[in-house]
Amino acid sequence: MGKEIERKFLVTGEFKHLAVKKIRITQGYLSIDPARIIRLRVSGNRAILSVKSPLNDTGFSRNEWEFEIPVPAAREILEVCLPGRIEKTRYIIPSGRHNFEVDLFHRKNRGLCIAEIELSDEDEVFEKPDWLGEEVTGKSEFYNVNLL
Repeated sequence: MGKEIERKFLVTGEFKHLAVKKIRITQGYLSIDPARIIRLRVSGNRAILSVKSPLNDTGFSRNEWEFEIPVPAAREILEVCLPGRIEKTRYIIPSGRHNFEVDLFHRKNRGLCIAEIELSDEDEVFEKPDWLGEEVTGKSEFYNVNLL
């Protein structure tokens, strides 16, 4: 079991030229119950099944279990996921000692752009690039599960 501690921000400035990697992602959900979110993510030749516990009181962290599964099986499972899928392009952008993962959403969420940074603890200090906008950590309307 791992602990996921992340902060989320809307993106308001140019960022693509800073990216060191670009990944196309498709994800679906088998459960969207806040007590146990089960997500399937396929990106290239990799598929990950994730089980997430509820967020803690700060809205920053939760327990998370991740399991790599064969991509052909993942593509079949995507067909039986709950209605709606998330399609996005993720840009990896180094910033100080961290990387931001900037997700540019497609389909019904076209134009939405959210940056996430994973931290080692909730009080960790990090550099905030000038292309970051409003912090949306803990705002449920920006959880991927609510963008289906």
